[in-house]
Amino acid sequence: MKVDSFSLPLSSPLATARETISQRSGFVVRYDHRGETGVGEATPLPGWTESADDCQRALDDATTVAADGGHTDILLSLDAASVPAARHGFATALLDADARADGVPLYRWFDSDRHCNRVPVNATVGDGSPTETADAVERAVAAGYDCCKVKVGKRTVDEDVARVRTVRERVGDDVTLRADANGAWSREKAADAIDRLAPLDVAYVEQPLPADDLTGHAKLRGYGVGVALDESLVDRRVDSVLDADAADVLILKPMVLGGPGNAHTLAMRAREQGVEPVVTTTIDAVVARLAALHVAAAIPDVSACGLATGDRLAVDLAPDPTTVTDGAMSVPQSTGLGINPAEVETDA
Repeated sequence: MKVDSFSLPLSSPLATARETISQRSGFVVRYDHRGETGVGEATPLPGWTESADDCQRALDDATTVAADGGHTDILLSLDAASVPAARHGFATALLDADARADGVPLYRWFDSDRHCNRVPVNATVGDGSPTETADAVERAVAAGYDCCKVKVGKRTVDEDVARVRTVRERVGDDVTLRADANGAWSREKAADAIDRLAPLDVAYVEQPLPADDLTGHAKLRGYGVGVALDESLVDRRVDSVLDADAADVLILKPMVLGGPGNAHTLAMRAREQGVEPVVTTTIDAVVARLAALHVAAAIPDVSACGLATGDRLAVDLAPDPTTVTDGAMSVPQSTGLGINPAEVETDA
């Protein structure tokens, strides 16, 4: 097991719940297994995963375990609840090597009967005036996207509804619209927003309430706009969210869930209970983006996913083998993740 650090500048600053960041830093993990070298990525994002220091300590400890133990021992040393990014890094490298050894792309390692060339993806539009928001969505539609997520919650409900209405009037009924409130609303504001967004045919509102209010989210369901949970999955098990009937959609981030295997298992469990999975990144480098893409590709009839985030990085760890055309991302059909571990470069 080999771990190298990296730091990649963003093309523009990224605002998170805790801070605004200008770079993404993490670790590339390489692991030899079954005669193949697999590559993984651990890119922690505080507020979603462990800190960078905790991630590095966990990977250092795992490297010590690897000196005398096998991959099962390493996985047991990496707790998905406390160090999900570190576990994601190793788990991805292990799965990449496994799929390479089996001679299949990673998504077919999850489901050998699957054949998937493209995964639908959404565009994301930030906060802005009604005209600015509609212009941005219109540009995305012109670029081929037929699903757009609009950030809401920083303005009043009146202003956000006006923004979405302007978008809908501009692009028509054939574009799927989603809204993402990032937990900004109270129960009263969320109920008002959903009541007024329903006639605008908004597919779902992502995280309308604070993350810990599962009861409130459950009460918002059934009023014409779906409820999607994202931040609520950071500090609690997916099972508890499903048991609370709190969501129509789960936003699954493999980096937050401890690896692509965990994310795929949870996606299929949600689907069995009538809850739709949507796979997204945490603004990761190419290795983790590919892992998330393969998770999505292994889910039959998956909805548009938040995977088209490579342009948020000014530089990357390696050339991206995927393309986005007509609102869908191509899925590599070569073995493993679809990227040569030798081409992954770090600053270590």
